[in-house]
Amino acid sequence: MTAVTTTSTIHHPNRAPRHTLKKIALITGLSIGAVFAAAPVLWMISTSLKPNGEVMQTPPQLISGNLNFDAYTTVLTDPGKLRFFVNSYVVALAVTALTLLVAILAAYAFSRYEFPGKRLVNMVIVSVQAVPPITLVIPYFGLMVSLGLYNTYPGLIITHMVFTLPYAIIMMTAYFNTLPRELDEAVKVDGATGWTALWRVLVPISVPGMIAVGVYTFMISWNEYLFALTLTRTDDMRTVPIGIQLLMGQHSYEWNEMMAMSILGSIPVLVLFLVFQRRFIGGLSAGAVKS
Repeated sequence: MTAVTTTSTIHHPNRAPRHTLKKIALITGLSIGAVFAAAPVLWMISTSLKPNGEVMQTPPQLISGNLNFDAYTTVLTDPGKLRFFVNSYVVALAVTALTLLVAILAAYAFSRYEFPGKRLVNMVIVSVQAVPPITLVIPYFGLMVSLGLYNTYPGLIITHMVFTLPYAIIMMTAYFNTLPRELDEAVKVDGATGWTALWRVLVPISVPGMIAVGVYTFMISWNEYLFALTLTRTDDMRTVPIGIQLLMGQHSYEWNEMMAMSILGSIPVLVLFLVFQRRFIGGLSAGAVKS
């Protein structure tokens, strides 16, 4: 017993320096990663506050002597550029609301009922996520033109939902699977229907999962570029990512305005994440584990 005590006493002081070194190494690594991730954002903010003529000067300067908000003023006072933001909000909010509605209904069916072809439908939903979106551009273009939905909000909304629904259904199904079946069964015993059990019991306690799915869906739709470019023709239907690209002229680029629009376009997603951060992370972690 004495030998064991002596040995532990001898080795104990060495643990503190090792723990400290690991902590320092971890903090150093995280700090380097944070700087690496923040550098492009800081440069984007710096560029948006410079006159366009100073953007490409050599050597580059992070802080210019002629800082101004002219690029932001130009973007926020131009009706054409503001239209890009309106279009993005309309499409992203509609996609988020419809995706959540369909995902909740589908997830409830997958979680609580058995029906023929259930496994096949699940496989189809998962396989959609494995298809590269660029391979679907031409088929969707032809489909939207034939349906008369080219250059319209419904065309963009339906197309975006094709790529947001699979993830939303998978996540909501996993979240519903963590909820005891006794909850909705107790409601049915009292004479209520499955519809009542879904909207009065399961949906209210599934808010963290819905927030996680909603934020993710909004981000996907807000940042989508490929189909927003392919399925729209006129500037009054373009979204923010396309509006930024349109500032790249044939002979000159409006770098400061591009960066200003990028900053303004990042704010909605950033605000959403900051407001719903706890529930977003909680929803992801709860939906990732099947009880």
